[in-house]
Amino acid sequence: MDKAMMQESRWNKGWLKWLAIWGIWTLFAFFFASQAFWQQQLFPDPPPFWKILSWQLSSGWVWFCFMPVILWLIKKFPLDNANWWKNIPLHIVFSFVVSLCQLSADAYFLPKLDYTPAGPYESYWEAYKVFLMINIHFGIGIYWGTLGINHTIKYYQRLRERELTTSQLEARLAQSRLQVLKFQLQPHFLFNTLNTISELIYRDPESAERMITDLSDLLRLSLEKLEVQEVSLQQELDFLQKYVEIEQIRFHDRLKIEMNIADETLDAKVPNMILQPLVENAIKHGIAPLSQGGTIKVGAERMNGSLMLSVSDNGVGLNEIDISAIPEGVGLRNTRSRLKHLYGEKHKFEITPQEKGFALNLTIPYQNSNEN
Repeated sequence: MDKAMMQESRWNKGWLKWLAIWGIWTLFAFFFASQAFWQQQLFPDPPPFWKILSWQLSSGWVWFCFMPVILWLIKKFPLDNANWWKNIPLHIVFSFVVSLCQLSADAYFLPKLDYTPAGPYESYWEAYKVFLMINIHFGIGIYWGTLGINHTIKYYQRLRERELTTSQLEARLAQSRLQVLKFQLQPHFLFNTLNTISELIYRDPESAERMITDLSDLLRLSLEKLEVQEVSLQQELDFLQKYVEIEQIRFHDRLKIEMNIADETLDAKVPNMILQPLVENAIKHGIAPLSQGGTIKVGAERMNGSLMLSVSDNGVGLNEIDISAIPEGVGLRNTRSRLKHLYGEKHKFEITPQEKGFALNLTIPYQNSNEN
């Protein structure tokens, strides 16, 4: 079915191309007929317009019949390859031959019409001689004009194809980079989790088993969205919840999570696995160093066409003058890189110190995941 549709599409394009060429020659005929008509007004007893038009249409349509031959010669002996310099002399010969053949057809058909400028002619050869003297340069010009237009169109098509190919390659490269960044996040988290499980196996087998189950669910969710760059915020929160459950087993009551998610943001598009590294960073650098632990707050709200996400903690912080000393590991570096690839200058990602801990604020364009 697909092959039949492709053949039909090629046939339609070919049919439209020849219809366009026929239309161009018809327009030329009207143009030259109107010119000749106004010139004839300078003389007594000028012929009617329709007679002049019939002459020009007949000549134009004879040229139309020669176009397949001209286009075949242009395709067979192109000027855009390594042998172009060899093909130029051939096209010089072809332009004379095609022009002579077209004029011979004109000399045969046109004198049979009611209107014969510079006529009547006593014989075919007399008509051919007159046509040759008047129109040989015009015919050669048409051949070379067709050759030039054909190569210009081919050059434009190839330019467009190169631009499309370049654009596709750039998109694939960006997609590959984003995929690599996502893969970098997973081992970073997996090693920490597996280490924790190995510690719990003998000390707290029940917690280790629950952690393995949660990790299995987390990996399943991750694999399901492996090729997806953006998901709904609801899906991202489901993934984050699995991660948080694993970390809460690790930290017990030292880790608390508060979710402040506006209902209207749940359908918003967000980068896949964007919140997990931010929460992981807050746990690692904010909560883990404190013996009493702390709280991490995850927020989402919609404002002025933007989606604002935040992850804050009340753990270890730095003075405002030391903000440049904030540790930025694999997770945050990759988050910055992914956001730049996905949104360019249309996003903001800021780390700000608080009285206790830090806040990571992310602003991206609001897009509804239910809309195509």
